[in-house]
Amino acid sequence: MFFERHGGGERAILVHLDGQNPEAREDPQEFRELALSAGADVVAFANVPRHQPTAKYLVGSGKVEELRDLVKAEEADLVIFNHTLTPSQERNLERAFECRVLDRTGLILDIFAQRARTHEGKLQVELAQLDHMSTRLVRGWTHLERQKGGIGLRGPGETQLETDRRLLRVRIRQIKQRLEKVRSQREQARRGRKRADIPSVSLVGYTNAGKSTLFNALTTSEVYAADQLFATLDPTLRRLELDDLGPVVLADTVGFIRHLPHKLVEAFRATLEESSNSDLLLHVIDAYEPERDQQIEQVMAVLGEIGANELPMLEVYNKIDLLEHVEPQIQRDGDGKPVRVWLSARDGAGLDLLRQAIAELLGEDLFVGTLRLSQRLGRLRAQFFALNAVQSEAHDENGDILLAIRLPRVELNRLVSRAGWEPQEFLAQHTLQ
Repeated sequence: MFFERHGGGERAILVHLDGQNPEAREDPQEFRELALSAGADVVAFANVPRHQPTAKYLVGSGKVEELRDLVKAEEADLVIFNHTLTPSQERNLERAFECRVLDRTGLILDIFAQRARTHEGKLQVELAQLDHMSTRLVRGWTHLERQKGGIGLRGPGETQLETDRRLLRVRIRQIKQRLEKVRSQREQARRGRKRADIPSVSLVGYTNAGKSTLFNALTTSEVYAADQLFATLDPTLRRLELDDLGPVVLADTVGFIRHLPHKLVEAFRATLEESSNSDLLLHVIDAYEPERDQQIEQVMAVLGEIGANELPMLEVYNKIDLLEHVEPQIQRDGDGKPVRVWLSARDGAGLDLLRQAIAELLGEDLFVGTLRLSQRLGRLRAQFFALNAVQSEAHDENGDILLAIRLPRVELNRLVSRAGWEPQEFLAQHTLQ
């Protein structure tokens, strides 16, 4: 690999800049949780008041001296900044502290690298890492220069740095080609589900909001779920049976975070497209989180980046077991449509309400009515039964079959068209001769 990644258990000092404009402000508690999630041993937390970041160090030279003394006193292996550092700032700080320096983007990339399990996930993480590290390669080769000439030193005319950059470009191109193949495979699978008229539902939300716990509770799966940031990285799809609606595909996706690095959004576009092509988004929100409104804004911003902010959405307020006097419930808009469900995925309270709300929203395009079929259309009758669409069956005085059915209108149109009828004409009279 062209870059090194710190392992768990390193003694780390966290540096948080306070006093920046509210839009650029990071959450210090979330920063600490990110570091712990990466496996760092946090030995000190420096809260630096800074209104005007400097070009050389981001912080002032006096503060750099203080932090250098703190690094020596704590024998720290690593200093992590809760902000994005330029490559030159990173190099300058490493020279001053005489230890490794990491910024917020590098920290999140490291967590992703630890959590990736599938081949696709590892490719996505590597692409994001290579993009991020390509501008920082110089720190490893400032002492090497292979264009000096001399016996045994004459080469192809490249410095070691240029060689590595060229190799990086080749590797990045290879990964993008592989991910493009993954993207086309996912698209093919989605087209297959669409042909089978199976609705898709995606869980989206801020990291550690409880998406995987909810996913496991709904589908009785055993997806890894933990009280830590970015516990889920690789997407998981499961079949979910809903009363009166039938099967749907439920997708568990990677969580979002404040100022999610753009490189990650790009690298994970194939995965995130699972959300942008869904029929319904379940926006899982941590009801116990004091800054849940800001988290909701961040999720909507990322959904906007991937073109999913206009999709039908149901808000799911999770973790009500941590709140007092809050009961599982469905909140509806003026038209009676479900817009919000309050539940506890851990305790299972309110899961039946969530299933009901999903079925109502996905079932808006359901056909519910009684059809009259002549005896010669017994094959069509059998197809309705095979789809579990028949609620009841009776016969009229002429011997025609009366079927009370409930099924998606798209599926009804497909069956009726096969029988040689125009769906609109059939739906108007609800009769097949």
